[in-house]
Amino acid sequence: MNFYTVIKQFCENRDGATAIEYGLITAMISVVIIASLTLMGTELNNTFGFIGSTLSN
Repeated sequence: MNFYTVIKQFCENRDGATAIEYGLITAMISVVIIASLTLMGTELNNTFGFIGSTLSN
């Protein structure tokens, strides 16, 4: 193989880009899941806190 062929194959190789894209998609999905669980957890905490205080009275 000559130098030109190696450089051409390196530039045409898209495996690394695909891995990065999958990593970014996974990171975005993780952020959405964490944000939704945080919001849902706060709402559940408020709901059960209200129920607990109502039952205590």
